Amino acid sequence: MERGITEHSTAKPDAAPELKIKLQIYCGKEIAMGPGKADLLEAIAREGSISAAARALGMSYRRAWLLVDTMNRCWSEPLVETGPGSPGRAGAHVTGLGASVIAAFRKMQDRALGLRDAGEWEGLREMLRGSPKQHQKD
Repeated sequence: MERGITEHSTAKPDAAPELKIKLQIYCGKEIAMGPGKADLLEAIAREGSISAAARALGMSYRRAWLLVDTMNRCWSEPLVETGPGSPGRAGAHVTGLGASVIAAFRKMQDRALGLRDAGEWEGLREMLRGSPKQHQKD
């Protein structure tokens, strides 16, 4: 299962209802942090560059760069710092603030996943259909 994002099920008729939890932190109208941005930060930390992180996640470099730019503009300090890459030095790294944001965001995701075990969800789950009723024609 994806970490902290959703409990997946296949889209079959009368499949068991699912609870999807997707945390997003906004800065004005921009998403300052969400599951995809957290994944990107972790990939940058692991890969040492935005382009390598983008490749690892199957996204374009431009998309990754735009996400990094948004994050860096939304937080009090940059989450990613970049510099020219060289054989002995990485082209990008996650800052201390970036590591703190990732850790706090992942902790929030883990806590949110606990809602699946809450009695309220079980009660709602029992009341849900597996799929919506089809519209009846008169």
